[in-house]
Amino acid sequence: MTKQISLDALWNSATSQDRVFHLDDFTHLPEAARRYLEHAIAPGTKLASAVRWKMHGEIKLKKWIPFTAEQVVCWEHGLIWSATAWMNSFLPIVGSDRIIDGIGAMQWKLLGLFPVMTASGADITRSSIGRLQSESVCLPSVFCGDDVLWTSTESSNLDSNLHSSFVVQDERAELDFTIDRTGRLKTFKLPRWGNPDGAEFRYVDFGGILEEEGTFCGYTIPTRLRIGWYFGSDRFESEGEFFRGTIDDAIYR
Repeated sequence: MTKQISLDALWNSATSQDRVFHLDDFTHLPEAARRYLEHAIAPGTKLASAVRWKMHGEIKLKKWIPFTAEQVVCWEHGLIWSATAWMNSFLPIVGSDRIIDGIGAMQWKLLGLFPVMTASGADITRSSIGRLQSESVCLPSVFCGDDVLWTSTESSNLDSNLHSSFVVQDERAELDFTIDRTGRLKTFKLPRWGNPDGAEFRYVDFGGILEEEGTFCGYTIPTRLRIGWYFGSDRFESEGEFFRGTIDDAIYR
């Protein structure tokens, strides 16, 4: 499998699992982690290895511009985000971000013909792996793996702070979640490789505010998200936030 595969090919590469979700299988986890899983996955739901969704929203490219997109996350191989953004409301910029089997790349073209952004290499791959780690919030079944390590602390406002640690694409993810008393995700944050200010690549706090949720095929996931760099600081809203998206539909395999 190479980085050039299509959205459909990535979706069709997903392997089916026989295991289904039963909360009794996770009695060893911290209470907050069990609360999150119970909220995110309906009892008896088959544990999926892939999710495919359609979305729309705005992305900040100097100014906010609208986009529509389709994405596949296949946990075994990676992700492809295929989108069309509309510059000046009528000029389409078409392209994709992807990380497939340890190779990350971005390619965007004006009118689908004229390159406006092409990027690859070790830093792009490492940053793309960070994106895949963050997209796990839309594939909650990955948190049912035996290799996922959980810790939690209760906060004074009845929310809980969860930390999840796992390895994907040979990189260890360190995700921090805030959940409410029902188990609904409110925020996520992780150190992601990047250079949002144009300086040298390094780990920068990356995350998002999860404003709404919806249920698809037994999975309850965030459906309205605000995402960006410098999450957890004043710089998030002033310069780090670059993505506002709404997931319209999702299917699981």
